[in-house]
Amino acid sequence: MDHVTTHQAEEDARNEDILIYLNGKIVPKAEAKVSVYDSGFMLGDGIWEGLRLYNGVWAFLDEHMDRLFEASLAIDLDIGMDRDALKQALFDTQNANGMTTDAHARLMVTRGVKVRPFQHPSLSRSGPTIAIIIEHSKPKIPRPIRLATVPHLRGLPMTQDPKLNSHSKLNCILACIAAEKAGADEALMLDINGFVNTTNACNFFIVRKGEVWTSTGDYCMNGITRQKVIDLCRANGIPVYERNYSLVDTYGADEAFLTGTFGAQTPISEIDGRKIGTGDMGPVTKKLRELYKALIEEECA
Repeated sequence: MDHVTTHQAEEDARNEDILIYLNGKIVPKAEAKVSVYDSGFMLGDGIWEGLRLYNGVWAFLDEHMDRLFEASLAIDLDIGMDRDALKQALFDTQNANGMTTDAHARLMVTRGVKVRPFQHPSLSRSGPTIAIIIEHSKPKIPRPIRLATVPHLRGLPMTQDPKLNSHSKLNCILACIAAEKAGADEALMLDINGFVNTTNACNFFIVRKGEVWTSTGDYCMNGITRQKVIDLCRANGIPVYERNYSLVDTYGADEAFLTGTFGAQTPISEIDGRKIGTGDMGPVTKKLRELYKALIEEECA
């Protein structure tokens, strides 16, 4: 069975020679190294954002910065740079690589290098580690995605708040592995009450009788692309609901799609072996893709 991921991109040989930002310096890919004592490597103690470059502009950059700095407050991590300085680091890395469009950035901040290999955050004393990887990246998803429901849940805020874009992604990785073992591309995850929630990497939507449904947002990453789709629906007369719904509702959907910074809106062909609609991209998904493309063109003009 062929395998597809929601972050599948065209191969680009230029990515072998990219320059990477690491703690104030822009260095060749082979030299971008962090210590084995780094908090992010050792414990997943860090936060990150993914951004896309269109026509020389980073789409929704301020909203991504809002989310990053909010996350830094949540985990009590001093980034050590203000928003403008961090934006400039992103721009400098982009310019050093001569990138103008169809690029994807992963901006990562960890608590930094520890003096001893243990958990307590006070052992990270040298300041944060900041890395920016920008790759030439054009989505190439050759067919709609197949999902499998898995037993792994997105948890409660008092365990690890799923709204936090942290480096600690093991729960989602295990969900993805379970989906692959079931012959699917990505995992459909439920919330603690058994309602349909999100996938391991993207936000999830269904379409029923012309209505767009997504989860309440209480137990998932409230993605920026997710919110843009909700806003586009409201602005264009498409009924949209953030609500609880079950797998029964999902299996009977006319369409289903995923949202994320990388793939924008990715259609879904089947869930748990059940074909969704025709198995191809549906008309509402197609309309939302067109509306989102127009929004990006306006944002990045």
